[in-house]
Parts: sequence; structure tokens; C-alpha cells
Amino acid sequence: MATSFPVHATVTHKYAAAPERVFDAWLDTGMIGKFMFGPALRDEEIVQLKTDARVGGTFSFIVRREGIEIEHIGEYIEIDRPRRLLFSWAVRQDLPDSSRILIDITTLSTGCELTLTQEMPANWADFVERAKSAWAKMLHALADVLQRRITPI
Repeated sequence: MATSFPVHATVTHKYAAAPERVFDAWLDTGMIGKFMFGPALRDEEIVQLKTDARVGGTFSFIVRREGIEIEHIGEYIEIDRPRRLLFSWAVRQDLPDSSRILIDITTLSTGCELTLTQEMPANWADFVERAKSAWAKMLHALADVLQRRITPI
């Protein structure tokens, strides 16, 4: 499979949270709507977020940007809580173009470190820096969301 996805965009982020909390955020639509999509990240409205979080299960994240609905879809390939998550990633309107997202989480004494790699086809080489920037923004937003949930009011 490595030959079909030779282009990689990799970002990492450290979290002051348990690996299980960080991992679970990627499968929880309530959390996904706070760190991956929505007006807190970009000018868009969340229309619908659905997950069937099991190996072979699928997800659909629909957002509206500038009046246009965009549906991000994929299938869960590997779920090894709290260490690894692997899923396909595509925009329905762009099929058959797709990529894969690999999330590895390592336990640290102060929480954990997440490494996200988007594996893409060769024709996506010009997209690498934009992908890194977008994922880094989401990983930072996840840290903010996790921090707010554990900070007393």
C-alpha cells in the first residue's frame, strides 16, 4: 500500500491528557465538532457528523462552506486504543481521490504525544504544506478543548 501513498504530511503535538482521552476524541462526534470542524477553526457550519467507530465502520462529516456542502468520508482500517488509529480520508465530491490518516499516540510521563501522518497519492505533493498546516491547527484546537474540559471554572 505504501506505493499508492508515497507522499506524507506529518505533524506532532504533545498533550497534558491521558492517551485514552486523546484517542477517544477522534471517534466522538461531539469532540470532532470542536476540534476538526466548525466556526472555531474556519468559516463553516457543521451540518452532520456521523461515525461507526469500528474496524470496517465508516464516518461522514458534512460541513457547509460558502453555501456549499462538503462531505468528508472514510473507513476505519485499524483501531488499537489508545495507541493507533488508521482510516481512509476523502471528500465525496473528489472520489476516487483519497488518502489515509495514521495517528500514533505515545504515552509520556506528563500525558502523551500524538503523531499524525496523512499518506497521499503522488499527485498530492503540492498539498503537503497545506495539509500540515490544517492538521497542526486541528491538533492545537484539540489541546485547547481537552484543557478546557479539565480546567476548573
